[in-house]
Amino acid sequence: MAPSHDIGDVWFSRGVQFSCTRCGKCCRGEPGYVWITAEEIDRMAKHRNMPRAEFVRQYVRREGLRLSLKERPGGDCILWHGTCTVYDVRPRQCRTFPFWKEALQAKRVFDAMRRDCPGVGHGKLYTCEEILAIAQGQRET
Repeated sequence: MAPSHDIGDVWFSRGVQFSCTRCGKCCRGEPGYVWITAEEIDRMAKHRNMPRAEFVRQYVRREGLRLSLKERPGGDCILWHGTCTVYDVRPRQCRTFPFWKEALQAKRVFDAMRRDCPGVGHGKLYTCEEILAIAQGQRET
């Protein structure tokens, strides 16, 4: 979020409840990108007890100058096997869902995510300050 926002001005000023149910709806069925860093690759490879090069060969694709996890036909994340096989070390993009900057810009965008995610609106109440910190990469859900 832009730093010029007064906390009272944002639609989520009273906070938002969220608790990951690990249902995988955000991991399946829609093509896209899960952007990853070299550090995240190292953590995921170690978590899976794989050499880094083998992990990259099996699970990583290059998109221009960036790296993303591969996906199966139909859009499922390559690391989804009925559950996230790297959940404890999942990439930042996954750890900060649903509080992505793009989703926080407009309530209608966030509401679309809410319709697809059973964890939004339930569980822990994240304060506005916590949500902003998550969106800025300073913490995670």
